[in-house]
Amino acid sequence: FVSSQVEILDWETKKQLCFLDKVEPNATIREIRLMFHKFYPRWYPARQSIKLDPKGKSLRDEEILQHLPVGTTATLYFKDLGPQIGWTTVFLIEYTGPLFIYFLFYSRMTFVYGLDERFTSSPHPVVHLACVCHSFHYIKRLIETVFVHRFSRGTMPLRNIVKNCLYYWGFAAWLAYYINHPLYTPPSYGKKQINFAVIMFLLCEAGNFSIHVALSDLRRNGSKTRKIPYPTKNPFTWLFFFVSCPNYTYEVGTWISFTIMTQCVPVGLFTLLCFVQMTIWAKDKHCTYLREFKDYPSHRMPIIPFLL
Repeated sequence: FVSSQVEILDWETKKQLCFLDKVEPNATIREIRLMFHKFYPRWYPARQSIKLDPKGKSLRDEEILQHLPVGTTATLYFKDLGPQIGWTTVFLIEYTGPLFIYFLFYSRMTFVYGLDERFTSSPHPVVHLACVCHSFHYIKRLIETVFVHRFSRGTMPLRNIVKNCLYYWGFAAWLAYYINHPLYTPPSYGKKQINFAVIMFLLCEAGNFSIHVALSDLRRNGSKTRKIPYPTKNPFTWLFFFVSCPNYTYEVGTWISFTIMTQCVPVGLFTLLCFVQMTIWAKDKHCTYLREFKDYPSHRMPIIPFLL
């Protein structure tokens, strides 16, 4: 069949917002967003959610009108997503904050810790090492944001940036306060514990970076087509044999190693929250893979091999 008319209604009131005539049957949802934008300039394409059903999921940009289950006159529903901000900008803001906040506490600001004779003693070497590792982690994230990541969705709601920054910046301040405190005590098992944690930290960081590069390679030339990720010749990617989201597995491993290195309770609590949040994300992505690909490897788990 050929559909040449598109009616767009408000998803709540069901009021007609616009009627598009003579729409090409092979028009994509992205093209329909652009047509709608001409009627309502304040609702730019990234701010629009176009649905087949008021309570359904948003249609993807690449979906084609004639392939949708619609009648001669296609009825679509519009929802305003609110002001948007680009994901690259989001990550740059989120990750730059912890980098500088940690350095402020590392410099042992007097208005935070006060003036005390204990400041005359040099911090334990692990304090310097923790600063290097923490900085390395967020510098790596910034480099990945600029040069590696390819985002399937270009933007996120502007209101979320405040919540995300409170999370990353707040925890960075909390961790840094205790690790750089004059009363901080080094790990119980000394150099053996620290050296083991540093090796684990570097391996997890290398693994996380390798997975991000492998995922980025799936979207070369700006393609937004979802594909099944598979292991490559890089040994760090072999975790794809067992889990759907090894980038989250390595990320959690990074923070577990940082917890072991610093033996600091706030770091442990942050690691626990990271694990919970990333498990939720991993399960959601795992279910999406299973739903979209009939030949998806059945033995893979979301985040922990053989368990979770």
